[in-house]
Amino acid sequence: MLRTRRRRPPAPARAAEPRVAAQEPPTLASPPASPWADGLGRVAIRSAQLLLLLTLGVVVVYALVQLRLVVVPILVATVLAAAVVPLVELLARWGLPRLLAVWTALLTGLAALVAVGWVVVRGIRNEWDELRDQAEQGFAELQSFLTSGPLPISDEQLDQARDAVIELAQGEQVRSGALAGATAAAEVVAGMFLGVVLLFFLLKDGKRIWTFFLQPATGHRRRRMELVGGRSVEVLGGYLRGTAIVALVDSVIIGVALALLGVPLAFPLALIVFLGAFIPLVGATVAGILAALVALVANGPVVALVVVGIVIAVNQLEGDILAPVVLGKALSLHPLAILVALTAGTILAGIIGALLSVPLAAVAWTAVTTWSEDKRRTAEAQGRLTLPQQG
Repeated sequence: MLRTRRRRPPAPARAAEPRVAAQEPPTLASPPASPWADGLGRVAIRSAQLLLLLTLGVVVVYALVQLRLVVVPILVATVLAAAVVPLVELLARWGLPRLLAVWTALLTGLAALVAVGWVVVRGIRNEWDELRDQAEQGFAELQSFLTSGPLPISDEQLDQARDAVIELAQGEQVRSGALAGATAAAEVVAGMFLGVVLLFFLLKDGKRIWTFFLQPATGHRRRRMELVGGRSVEVLGGYLRGTAIVALVDSVIIGVALALLGVPLAFPLALIVFLGAFIPLVGATVAGILAALVALVANGPVVALVVVGIVIAVNQLEGDILAPVVLGKALSLHPLAILVALTAGTILAGIIGALLSVPLAAVAWTAVTTWSEDKRRTAEAQGRLTLPQQG
């Protein structure tokens, strides 16, 4: 019997060992042709550009602050014109000539301001004596509490504090401040006159003035600037009108509550609430604190606590219902952005800056978003037109 030999499976072929290529010695990169061509140079260029832009911004802001006697009336007139122009357009559609419609709107607003001022002055004059007597009584009770209460304060310390206040009120700084206040009052009168003249021309020839400024722009830029101008006027006017409605509701509720509680100067305090509502976040709160202080002096702590509760309820009503419904998209800013704009405006221009900073910030944001949105739509439209040609 023959034995079959088993064949061993062939051994796997060894993989060819890769040949190690001779490594050349590393060569150093050639130095940049310019010291500004590498990464550090590009960062330095961008930093220099940023510093230049910041310097330009500081110079512009400084120039605007120095020219506030002209800049502030222009801004105020622009804001008021954006809010009043729908009334002028309505009167013009009713058949009135444009000039007559403008004069009607201006005289109506002026008459309303005069009437409100007369009522406020009359109310303060009629109730001032009573409020002064109640304030003196309240301060006497406060002094009695400080001297006989748990606080270690004596009559001599209170007399020294009173004498220090009187000396401060009669000091040189107060007199110089009064002189500066008189100068500021003269500037306010001049600014009001200039603002009324600017408001008249903006209501009468606002479109022609904007068209004049758009003459250097052509094509897509001109169309975008026209769109930005139209939407900015809508946002500015909507913000001012919406804020006025919210402020009117707040002042009516708080004024009626103060009158029912017997707090003196109810109408002037309601007017302060109305004006304070134009300063977002803090204006209505400060006006409510003032009303509570008057109630504390005149009517006691219980009524003051009731006033505080009413002010808090009105602020909640404004923040949760009135402002979102009435303002809508007119103020599409985050509360943090509103706070930053309000702080910057107050630092730069005081109370006028606090009043104008938020609507101007809203207009600036509207301009940026409108320009970017139209630019994106134009690019998409051009892409759709060139796509069939490429296919």
